[in-house]
This record gives sequence, structure tokens and C-alpha cells, in this order.
Amino acid sequence: MTIPAIRPAHFPYFPYEGFTFSLGRHDGEQAWLSGHSGATWDDGRQKMTVGGGMGEQATTMYEKIGTILAGAGLGFGDVVHIVENVTAAGLDSYPEADEVRRKVFGGHEPALTTVIVDRLVRRAALIEVQVTAHRGGGTTVTAGPSGRWRRTALTEAGGVVHLPTLLPLGEDGEVVAPGDFRGQYRYCLERAGTLLAAAGLSLANVVKTVDYSTPATREVYPRTDRPRRELLGPVHPAAAGILMTRMPVPGALVALDVTASREPLELVNPGWARYDTLSYSPGVRAGRFLFMSGFAALDMATQVALFPGDLAAQAEHAYGCILELLAHAGGSAEDLVETIEYVTPEGVPGYRAVAEVRGRLLRPPWPASVGAVCGGLLRPEFMLEVVPTAVLAP
Repeated sequence: MTIPAIRPAHFPYFPYEGFTFSLGRHDGEQAWLSGHSGATWDDGRQKMTVGGGMGEQATTMYEKIGTILAGAGLGFGDVVHIVENVTAAGLDSYPEADEVRRKVFGGHEPALTTVIVDRLVRRAALIEVQVTAHRGGGTTVTAGPSGRWRRTALTEAGGVVHLPTLLPLGEDGEVVAPGDFRGQYRYCLERAGTLLAAAGLSLANVVKTVDYSTPATREVYPRTDRPRRELLGPVHPAAAGILMTRMPVPGALVALDVTASREPLELVNPGWARYDTLSYSPGVRAGRFLFMSGFAALDMATQVALFPGDLAAQAEHAYGCILELLAHAGGSAEDLVETIEYVTPEGVPGYRAVAEVRGRLLRPPWPASVGAVCGGLLRPEFMLEVVPTAVLAP
């Protein structure tokens, strides 16, 4: 059964039909929303506009999210994971968004991920938020005292466990292993293990990691292989590595977004031999969920970067790989509930071409989606990386 799109009876913020993404998807119990900013439709100018500072944008953004949740019969108390994409330009005013979020959610504390992106697709937007919800709000476990960037609350719902942003910060709030990329990466994985232990799980339950580092660490990024092999598995999680020009705190070289599952894990690989030597998998099935790695324009046999300078061709290849993996798992394009697209600055001028590719390769009900501008990708030839999630039929 295909999970339907969320269509609120009244949504005054912009005409949402006609895009290759939905406001969100829901199956009656769970909902996956697209990323939403403070952008609204301006009738006079006949275009989307973003006005005000961080606090005003966050207020409008959460009004939109609340309306969409209500369209699925859910509310803020049902949210289990919040992903904040905060621009580098908006980082100094981030406390304003923090305050708005706390007012909106009250005593409810879902797992919170904050990603510092170079900018958003709408240039004036300072923040875009994506939420995942589950009726009842899941179970939140807090493993020790929390701080703004040293967070300890993780939330489980439907067997999926969402962890907060993991940064290389010790209990005193200071950066650990200064200047040591591998040491900081290992520390973040170990912190994930500590948080998961509070929920009765371990790193063996991890299904997906998304690593955020800076372009300056591109050359040393392969050093993540050793801690991943030593700490993760036996089923290696799906993974993506995204470069941002700025980390949340000075001295941090990496930030990790980690997802785990209480369900048994199954490797999903259509036969791509390149993954036999890597410390991550193309896909991991856990129950109904298919967690997938990030895909870009890479030849799976030769590992050569394809279509340099051609964003549309890169998007076509990336989505083609995603659909091949889905088909191998017994799914199809309709089963994609979420796509996150990271586009490099070089790809921004041609980014509209990606919508045309999605329109040809994907189908309604369109997945929830997020688009953000990153500082670069691990292969400098890449202009786009897509990180998808699917929910398959039982």
C-alpha cells in the first residue's frame, strides 16, 4: 500500500501542488514532512518571499509545520525527530530559533539534529526545519545532562531510534582531540554508543550515519574507515559524507547524525562490488524501513565520477541508482518517503533541472524533500548527493 501525501484542507502559505515533492507523507501513525522555512507566497509579487529575522522566520516556519501535521491528524506532541538546517549566516541568531522551538514544543523534547548548511535554496531563509512524527510521540530517553551542542535526548518510535547531533564535545563542553579528525570521529561514534546503551541498544543497531565535516578535511576523510570498522557492524550502516564550510562550534572537525533500529538489520546490495571493501552499505533494511546511503554520479564498477559539470546528468544517475536499489529490495519510486538533496555552490545555478529529473523518474505521491547548499562533497567532481529513505510493504 502506497503511503499517501499530506494535503491539509487549508494551507494559505503557498500553492503546494505541482512540485516534485509533497508537503509530507503519512500512513495514519507516522509522518515524514518536507523541510519548511519561513517562506510564504506573495500574491502581489507572484513569488515566494522570506521576510524578517531568525525569530520571525522560525515562527512562520512552525506555523506551517503545525498546519501540515494537523492535516495528518497529528500535532507537535507527536514529533519524534527535528532536523534544523541552519545557515552559516543565521548561526549567530540561532538562539532566537531555539527559543521559538522551545515555546512550540513546551515540555516535549524530541531528538534534535542541527546541521549548519552554507545556505538554503531560498537565499534569504536562515533556517529550514524537517520533522518526523509518530502518533503518541514515541519514547524519549535522556542519557545525562544536555547542553546546546552536547545533547543527550534520543527518541524511539516504531522501532526507529533518532539520536541528536553528535559533536566532539566532552562533559565540560570543550572540544576533545583538538586537530585530530579521526580521534574526533571515533569519539562521536563512542558517544552514539553511550546514548544507545541508555535505550538498551548498541552500535550494532545503527542503520545510517550522515557525517558533516569541512572541505579542509576532505583529504583525511578516509581515516574514518578504521573507527567505523572497529565500532560498527556486523551489518555496516548506510552512510553519507557532506562537507560544510562551518561547524557548529570552533575546533570541531566533524558532526554526526546517527539513526538506529530495534529491528533485525539486513544488508541490501544489488551486486555493487565496490561496497565489499567499504565500511558502509548501499542500503540497510530494518523492518519496513530501507535506509539508504547517499548517492551521487559515481560509476559503481569503475568508481569514476561521471558527468562533471552536468548537474542534470548527475541527478539522473543518482536517482537511477536509488531506484535500482529500491527495486532490488522489492520496492518502487512510490515507496520513497524522504529525499535530502545536497547541492554544491557550483550546482546551484542549474538546480532547477533536478526537479525535471525527479518528475521523470519519481511518481506521486512525491516524497517529502529537503534541499540545502553544502560546502562541497567528498569527490570534488560531484555537484549533488541524494540521501533517501523508503518504507516498503510488509
